[in-house]
Amino acid sequence: MDSIRIAGVVTDSIVDGPGVRYTIFTQGCSHKCPGCHNPQTHDYNGGILVSIEDIIKDIESFKYIKGVTFSGGEPFDQPKPLAAFIDKLKSKGYHILAFSGYTFEQLSKNPEKFEALKKIDVLIDGKFDINLKSLDLKFRGSGNQRMIDVQETLKTNQITEMD
Repeated sequence: MDSIRIAGVVTDSIVDGPGVRYTIFTQGCSHKCPGCHNPQTHDYNGGILVSIEDIIKDIESFKYIKGVTFSGGEPFDQPKPLAAFIDKLKSKGYHILAFSGYTFEQLSKNPEKFEALKKIDVLIDGKFDINLKSLDLKFRGSGNQRMIDVQETLKTNQITEMD
């Protein structure tokens, strides 16, 4: 896969993971959580189809960027291009964080989605729940969402949450 459908990017985010990050908002979302702060990303036909290589060139133009975040929309609704994109970023040494409305367990049960999941460093999982909304959570919007160290979780076969 050499392209992915996105809603847009933020080239210098400090709220989408540790450090200054390049955030990619994927287009299309099956969850449509009430109170979502990116409802414009829900339509699978919206946004634009972009070359993964073009986005990587843009990321590399920001020498201070060490991490890339995939947000949405729902990144794992495009599992094959997501996995290919992550492969290329990891080969260049970038830290990868992804937000997903799916839980770690749900992603693990789907072979295509798991292929992308197993390549990332940190997953923030679970649907946004407006009833559990909190401004006090690091990088998360609602109390049901977990920040998971994916590589440690895969090593130990136990969910390893981070603060």
